[in-house]
Amino acid sequence: MTDQASPVGSQPSRLEGKPTSASRTTLSHIMTGSDTNLLGTVHGGVIMKLVDDAAGAVAGRHSGGPAVTASMDEMVFLEPVRVGDLVHVKAQVNWTGRSSMEVGVRVLAERWNESTPATQVGSAYLVFAAVDADGKPRPVPPVIPETERDQRRYQEAQIRRTHRLARRRAIKELREKRAAEGMED
Repeated sequence: MTDQASPVGSQPSRLEGKPTSASRTTLSHIMTGSDTNLLGTVHGGVIMKLVDDAAGAVAGRHSGGPAVTASMDEMVFLEPVRVGDLVHVKAQVNWTGRSSMEVGVRVLAERWNESTPATQVGSAYLVFAAVDADGKPRPVPPVIPETERDQRRYQEAQIRRTHRLARRRAIKELREKRAAEGMED
């Protein structure tokens, strides 16, 4: 193994980096009547599970072992999904830290029996933590962006991480202040 720093000035790692394409994947599924909500469209939770499944596969592939969902940063539903839609969930690692990874996911849908192009119906960003057999964090290889689009996604993921950490810090400070003032949550 070689000492290789991940792109854009992240901390050095002892693990050799992996290109974005090494773990990119697509999960496809036909939506059926059992996937519907009370409005007759596909339940958002069904789509979220597919998103988590695809992202988890990508995180496990990239890290070379088990990875668990740490957070879902954002899930956007752009269009409803209907029974009979063939849903494609495309996922890739956008950014890596020491033991965590951001996985970006695009959700597309097309009618199963038509030859029209798929339409983007959703997107999400999830953070996964690589874990060992005892459930403790383990290091992940740096991701190596291969294209301009991959590089943009890497930079945007760093911005989302900065915002996540700042939000977490601000909430912790507010709770500590309230506790010091004798206020209960």
